[in-house]
Amino acid sequence: MSMELKKAIEQISKDKGIDRDMLVDTLEEAVRSSVIRKYGDDIDVEVSFNEETGEIEVYQFKAVVEEVDDEATEINLEDAREHDPGAQIDDELGFRLKVEDLGRIAAQSAKQVIIQRMRDAEQEIIYEEYKDRIGEIISGIVQRRDKAGWIINLGRTEALLPKEHQIPRERYKRGDRVQAYLVDVRREGRGPQVIVSRSHNEYMIALFKREVPEVGDGTVRILGVARDAGSRAKVAVQSSDRDVDPVGACVGIRGSRIQNIVQELRGERIDIVVWSPDVATYAVNALSPAVISRITVDEEDNMLEVVVPDDQLTLAIGRKGQNVKLAAKLLGWKIDIFTESRYGDLHAELQHLEQIASVAEIPVEEFLAAGFDSVEKLDEADDEDLMAIGVLTETQIDDIRSAINLLRSFRTEEEEGEGFDDEDEDEIADMSEVYSAEDDETDEEEAPRGE
Repeated sequence: MSMELKKAIEQISKDKGIDRDMLVDTLEEAVRSSVIRKYGDDIDVEVSFNEETGEIEVYQFKAVVEEVDDEATEINLEDAREHDPGAQIDDELGFRLKVEDLGRIAAQSAKQVIIQRMRDAEQEIIYEEYKDRIGEIISGIVQRRDKAGWIINLGRTEALLPKEHQIPRERYKRGDRVQAYLVDVRREGRGPQVIVSRSHNEYMIALFKREVPEVGDGTVRILGVARDAGSRAKVAVQSSDRDVDPVGACVGIRGSRIQNIVQELRGERIDIVVWSPDVATYAVNALSPAVISRITVDEEDNMLEVVVPDDQLTLAIGRKGQNVKLAAKLLGWKIDIFTESRYGDLHAELQHLEQIASVAEIPVEEFLAAGFDSVEKLDEADDEDLMAIGVLTETQIDDIRSAINLLRSFRTEEEEGEGFDDEDEDEIADMSEVYSAEDDETDEEEAPRGE
């Protein structure tokens, strides 16, 4: 029976990958706990595993005294000399206890301790193994579904594929083999919790590293990923070797490499974008396949104003705005898209606002900040609304009204075919000087009255 225990330790150590010495220590500690549970905390006991016999040996130690106060820890000299003729006062004698004498309850307790310690040791091994694999692609079998997501059987342990890490509209059934990206390993009371993802940007990068040798060895670098998981993605790439085309390397001959990734992601469309340090060039690449007419860069607000031909607007924006959203996410900039015709109208409107603002001697930004982004809105506003622009004098408000009326008359002439030329615009711009001069004369005439 004793050798069976030794064989069991060897077998468990091999099957579970648990250190043998740790198993022996656990066994000794479990038996010690059972002895103390049976005889009390005061007992002085030593438990050891005999490697030669394969037995658990338990010794109870008692101090030799003249008069016994505690039989669990003391023995008188006469009884001690029956056990050891050379015993003296203050000696300590060890008496072997039979493990079989511990009783059924104590044995059951020892068994539970051993099982729990083995489980803890196994969980620690699993944690150490998988925490070092964060960032890898792992595969497993779909086992079941619970409220948190899908449980994936990895063999030695289970992984959780949470709802937020699943590809939308992707369906599984028990027994399906699935690949995912290992994003985290958490220590929890029930054991390590392995978290995997199929929607994570890093999963796509890992797939490219696996399928594209140039990405795997660092010749082609992936500098950004933007995903609408399961639908479309944009991947920014750059080559460190001028002889290697980063797009061609990722696509592969007849699209073989990119198709492997697309199939793994259940048909997710992938745009390969060439990265550029120039944000305007990068934006043109990111908004592909749309054709871009011009781009205005606002570095202070991280904003891009993109103008496209009228027939390219749908392509630039994409279905449900997907193309421009992914491009903005890839660049980390806000993108506003205008058609050429719309941009022309807005530009003309802004010019007219600038002319009116010049007449009133205020920055055009004050019009825009107050919500007046068109001449029509200014025309419809009453004096109280115009006061929202800032501290305006009655003269400035009159100037604004006069400039709007003059501009309206020019527009009417243009609509009737009389034209609206540069001289007309100059006349509006010159109104600021006219009104300034009139104001000066008025001030000079009224000054004596003030006295």
